[in-house]
Amino acid sequence: MNTSATELSFDGGMMWVSLADGRRLGVPLAYFPRLLAATAEQLKSYELSGGGTGIHWDELDEDIRVEGLLMGIGDRTRGNRIAA
Repeated sequence: MNTSATELSFDGGMMWVSLADGRRLGVPLAYFPRLLAATAEQLKSYELSGGGTGIHWDELDEDIRVEGLLMGIGDRTRGNRIAA
């Protein structure tokens, strides 16, 4: 199965990732706070990297691996904080 992303679309708080194998994956923007807070124009300004294995938003400083989306992994930038 080719799990590379071919395109993205956004609606109603969801990111829809079309995959090369014909599947379409729906991911809540709430999984990625930077995307949730982004404008519609910022969301549309993405690049598919690594032949579609990753999604990058330069302006938002956000990188997402398609493999992680398929495994249900959301934003991990805050997961390692230690409470003071």
